[in-house]
Amino acid sequence: MSKSLKRVVGALRDAGLDITPLEMDADTRTAQQAADVAGCHVDQIGKSVIFAGQDSEKAVLFITAGGNQVDPVKAAALAGEPLGKADAALIRAQTGFAIGGVSPVGHLNPIRAFLDPRLQDFATIWVAAGTPRHIFEIAPDQLLALCSATVGEFTT
Repeated sequence: MSKSLKRVVGALRDAGLDITPLEMDADTRTAQQAADVAGCHVDQIGKSVIFAGQDSEKAVLFITAGGNQVDPVKAAALAGEPLGKADAALIRAQTGFAIGGVSPVGHLNPIRAFLDPRLQDFATIWVAAGTPRHIFEIAPDQLLALCSATVGEFTT
């Protein structure tokens, strides 16, 4: 088991959740790939989109429904600071994950998180588990609490 996957599993267990990430036979790097292998609607995939806070110089996480796109202007207003593109080095340093498998939980360092309200339309959603081939199913409210996320409108 990779270090990234171990951190996700540990975060789930520490939260008292009996959730085991699943290893997929195919990559789940995109929302559509994840939906195809999970057998769910693309909007049931919670994408982890990370921006760089221009004032804080920290990563800011936006968990959005798979079919939605993050609107940078709305996201910046919600975050309360200008946002720029987060490079792979910032993402890896703050979360410990590589692009394509960034989980919303199990980060190396605390991260401010925002949740797309569209995800709350489903009983369960699927999110990355730290690798491009691992995902896990979770209730949106459980994810919201686990990430200490704020629900807000930030999509186009």
